[in-house]
Amino acid sequence: MSEARPQARAVNCRCGAVALEVTGSPIITTACQCSSCRKAGRLLEALPGAAPVLDAEGGTPCMLYRKDRVRCERGAVHLREHRLDPGSPTRRVVATCCNTAMFLDFTKGHWLTIYRDRVENAGAGESGHRRSSLAFVLRLLAAWAAMGFRTPEITFVGGRLNGAES
Repeated sequence: MSEARPQARAVNCRCGAVALEVTGSPIITTACQCSSCRKAGRLLEALPGAAPVLDAEGGTPCMLYRKDRVRCERGAVHLREHRLDPGSPTRRVVATCCNTAMFLDFTKGHWLTIYRDRVENAGAGESGHRRSSLAFVLRLLAAWAAMGFRTPEITFVGGRLNGAES
């Protein structure tokens, strides 16, 4: 018998020019309430024609996936990064074709934080965690161990975003 292929989900920008695919279950589904995510959310929502990033409470709904389970299907030429601080290891990535914020990449980490509204069928039956907890840390560590303690790079982002002022 062959093993079943892990569940795949599409991650799309609003216009459809950019498509990612994630496989397997997310490490966790949450809404980040940190000041950096709130600030970046406001900046990215202010781009012309941008899709919403923040929820009604001002948090950033997201799903964390292992980096080795994310791939770009099409539209990498449209992906650009924005960093709140030029030296920060955290970059938010936007599809410039329609100014859709796609994901946050903590470059030193093994996970990719995908904005939940971009993930196909997200929300239905997904458990959400509102704050940091021991369970959250344990899930991150378990995912990293399953990856052999590797920290893959996301290499399909093509440059810096113009127009998002910090």
